[in-house]
Amino acid sequence: MTLEVLTSRSLAGVRHGFFTRRGGASSGVFSGLNCGQGSSDQDAMVAINRERVAAAMDVLPAALAAVHQVHSADVVTLDAPPQERRRADALVTARPGIALTVLTADCQPVLLADAEAGVIGAAHAGWRGALAGILEATVDAMEAAGAARGRIVAVIGPTISQAAYEVGPELFDTFVAEDPQAERFFVSGEGDRLHFDLPGFGLHRLRGAGVGAAEWTHHCTYSDAERFFSYRRSLHRREADYGRLISAIRL
Repeated sequence: MTLEVLTSRSLAGVRHGFFTRRGGASSGVFSGLNCGQGSSDQDAMVAINRERVAAAMDVLPAALAAVHQVHSADVVTLDAPPQERRRADALVTARPGIALTVLTADCQPVLLADAEAGVIGAAHAGWRGALAGILEATVDAMEAAGAARGRIVAVIGPTISQAAYEVGPELFDTFVAEDPQAERFFVSGEGDRLHFDLPGFGLHRLRGAGVGAAEWTHHCTYSDAERFFSYRRSLHRREADYGRLISAIRL
């Protein structure tokens, strides 16, 4: 089955893709392109899936650079494919041939590029990381690598939408205490429940960081089970585990 890879015209000229679950070798709850090495899926199936992604990105599997994601504001800048996964939530490089990747299953995958300078980035931004400043830190690291922040284009890929993201009042309090402008990204739900606009907040933080352009692809991971894995949907279905989507960018 052919892989399905979502791309953005805003990143034209830079090889990139937000991979859906279609076209993978995994089965069961992981059916499709599960690239999560931390999942309980068979290692061999994950390896096959990652090989297919590498082929689509025209690199060897060893050139799929990744980090051990921990919902932090830490960024790793690479000059060569890493020998091990460091604890961080974003990658930056100015070296051609390295495919920066992040894994998500409701959190925001964010791909960034200053094509003129030849600097790219990839960030994993859940609510914790976004609030902690992972997106701003990625832009800072790209600037340190030679990018001009006003030329950086940032695209948020498939993530959970506001309609599907029900949260409690404690999250609202946490966000507003840290960023008073965040109040507008919450709307009332049933009882004391609220709905949080994660991609809207991501765009807010990217624009505040001074990037030249920022957009969301408007794909909801929770609402489209045929194309996307979703951590929250797996909880609601009481499934034992869930797959991870991969997003990648390279020079």
